[in-house]
Amino acid sequence: MARSIKHERRLLGADELTLVEKTHHPALGLLPDQDLAELRKLLRERRDRAQDIAARQRRELRGKAAPKGARAATDDSGTREKRDVLAAAMQRLNKEVTRRQAKAARQALIDAAKRALELRRATEATTTRPSPGRTANEGINPKSPPAYTLRRPAKAGAISQHNKNMQATRDSK
Repeated sequence: MARSIKHERRLLGADELTLVEKTHHPALGLLPDQDLAELRKLLRERRDRAQDIAARQRRELRGKAAPKGARAATDDSGTREKRDVLAAAMQRLNKEVTRRQAKAARQALIDAAKRALELRRATEATTTRPSPGRTANEGINPKSPPAYTLRRPAKAGAISQHNKNMQATRDSK
């Protein structure tokens, strides 16, 4: 569920709010990769801490754990919302990291293809191919004699004609 920035300000402390504000659109695209990695690390720590606190409060509500403070937790909705806001910020960061990695991979592929094309063109420009030698074009004898066959071509036609004649003889009876 999308939350407004006003709602995020109400749920988060000042230090967490500065981290989450960096994950919104204009600021997120301007962050260098190193700062993005550091922001991911800090935000992940805050999200994990909020998850732990929310889980502890749920256990206190169910009566499974002793109260951590002076009195037991009566509601964990604020902590859950805070966790959800931090988790949404983590999702935005992860999506940006994935987008940047895909862009870098695409650019690396393009660079490799351009380099391969340059190498191929350079090789083709410097390579001199040997002449093909004699070829079997019109007016020149073939390079190799025809393959040896046991039958003569005229004999094949004579056999076919003999079969036709024998069939005609049988049909006429």
